[in-house]
Amino acid sequence: MNYLYDHYIKNKEQQKWFEVIDALAVKFAERADTYDQEGRFPFENVDELKNAGYLSLTIPKEFGGEGLSLYEFVLLQERIAAGDAATALSLGWHLGCFLELAEERTWNEDMLRTLCEKVVQDQALINRAATEPATGSPTRGGMPQTKAVKEGDHWVINGTKTFTSMAPALDYAIVSAQVGDTGKKGNFLIPMHAKGVTVEETWDTVAMRGTRSDDLVLKDVKVNESALVEEDRGKSELPKAWLLHIPACYIGVAVAARNEAVHFAKTYRPNSLPGPIGEVPEVQRKIGEMELELFKARELMYSVAARWVNEPGARMEMGPSLMAVKHVATNAASKVVDLAMRIVGARSLAMSSPLQRHYRDVRAGLHNPPMDDIVISSLANRALE
Repeated sequence: MNYLYDHYIKNKEQQKWFEVIDALAVKFAERADTYDQEGRFPFENVDELKNAGYLSLTIPKEFGGEGLSLYEFVLLQERIAAGDAATALSLGWHLGCFLELAEERTWNEDMLRTLCEKVVQDQALINRAATEPATGSPTRGGMPQTKAVKEGDHWVINGTKTFTSMAPALDYAIVSAQVGDTGKKGNFLIPMHAKGVTVEETWDTVAMRGTRSDDLVLKDVKVNESALVEEDRGKSELPKAWLLHIPACYIGVAVAARNEAVHFAKTYRPNSLPGPIGEVPEVQRKIGEMELELFKARELMYSVAARWVNEPGARMEMGPSLMAVKHVATNAASKVVDLAMRIVGARSLAMSSPLQRHYRDVRAGLHNPPMDDIVISSLANRALE
């Protein structure tokens, strides 16, 4: 434990969970390079998190889960990401699904309870599958090309989803699709073992390689009528606060890069200097800049998360603030990693250095939703209104 985390741990429950995750994140860091170099999903990490009960973190207590809040969610996700970013980003989607469902309660309660029990009892892994080649990011509002057609008391679903994180490990996918000829969008709960569901291994990227965000292909997938778990709710829905797991992840990457650079500055002693390079004013300036960027991003993220938890009446107005966190955090994280590499120098480009992995991973945050242009536009519109 150190000042990077102490300030944000507010009670014994958070302390208990943080200690569990802190110990696991240390082991995740030891395996991170292997997963990255092999482009392999971190099954071992996920299994250890399952054993710790982490998959039930955001499931309501009434359904057998831990019932932790958005604040605890981002705190623990940040710590996991400092160990292995791909593990954090992957699990963030799973836990975020249940945080959203728990807060909005838009599903039939029996269906929600059943799915929650599958996670609590069977450690089922869930993710939303919403992105498609023709629509781009679902946050921009495009209508999915995936179609669900009613045939008797069943739905038949056809389509392809991209960027399906954890695809090789998922048990269920919440798939967005056009609902018949209604012109509306719906979400369907589809078991990954259903006939016609396949995963195409298309994930060939320099960043977040371990997420295995492959394509999910649905060909004449037949599901029960009850698989339609959610229909288009228009624009009245709450802001998607659970997406704070994205800035939490990239702040975690920046913290890992910062730690690497600070350790190097304290221990590297070239024979041209009387002591370690950490005594050089320019190196100290860069370290100070890293600390400042992290301070700004983390204070913003945790204060907004705390407000979401403590002021539920203000949630409908918090959309721009939540988006601002993502913008500030991901851009700050990129700057921190860059500064860390400047401190370490050319050694940071070696494949044996974790900094080159942090450099690649942190770039992915700029392309996760919401995009910078949407954030700036939203803030401008709020000001002009």
